[in-house]
Amino acid sequence: MSFPPDGSSVLDSVGRRGALSYEFEREGPRTILTRSSCTSPWHHFPPSYLDDSGCAYTWLVNPSGGLVGGDHVSVEARLHAGTHVLMTSPSANRVYRSLSDPAVQEVCLSVGPGARLEWVPEVTIPFAGSRFRQSIHVDLAPGATVVLWDALASGRVARRERWAFATVENEICITTPLGGSVVERYRLVPGGLPESVGLAGSWDYVASLFVIGDAVDADVWNRLDVVLAAILDERPGLVLGAVSSPAAPGLVVKLVARSAPDLTETLAAIWAAVRKGLWSLPAPNLRRY
Repeated sequence: MSFPPDGSSVLDSVGRRGALSYEFEREGPRTILTRSSCTSPWHHFPPSYLDDSGCAYTWLVNPSGGLVGGDHVSVEARLHAGTHVLMTSPSANRVYRSLSDPAVQEVCLSVGPGARLEWVPEVTIPFAGSRFRQSIHVDLAPGATVVLWDALASGRVARRERWAFATVENEICITTPLGGSVVERYRLVPGGLPESVGLAGSWDYVASLFVIGDAVDADVWNRLDVVLAAILDERPGLVLGAVSSPAAPGLVVKLVARSAPDLTETLAAIWAAVRKGLWSLPAPNLRRY
């Protein structure tokens, strides 16, 4: 066995160190990408424009198919004043089995004055025996708004790997212009027993939606609260969720779902309602393949 020059074991350097970075600015009616960089496993795709809103639709692409133990990947995005960016992924984020180190994903998003960010990736699927740690930090400037969706599967449901992963750690922190924060933090260690993850153990998907911003009038939040609560009631027994108002201006939705179609259809309805309520925009067809 050979060793790296610093004397550490080859095993100490298992995993990839991938970084993806974007910077956006406003040019006329459009948001444009002004600077970007990426290292494997990330693959760079320039944003596209699916409508005449000027929103830059940006895909986060990992062609390797997933994350393994020891991987450490990051996403950074800086949105300058008045920009509108949607960041999504073409497929689920798969996390493979690991005997020791977790796969780590760190996301840092800076949203400038009056800017809009929509973070709507596909669901994370932790395989049996996998270890995953994620952090998503969003820094909002005055007048900025973020719509942030984060969803987790209980595992590869079709292969009956429900709640069979080793650990999942997740932290979402949205910092507001006045210095306050909206924080969600959890650590799941199923241990092979659905009961160890609480009430979520009888469901196959869990998800959170954060809509935070100080540029939205209180009556808009109130109307949106009612609309989102009604959407959550449309699939009794298949989706269970609720809407709450955090200390910061905005709304938070927490839900669990029985199946991937139930989750997808509920997100589509919620997202369409949010876009219409905040900006009078329709939800786009992202045409994932």
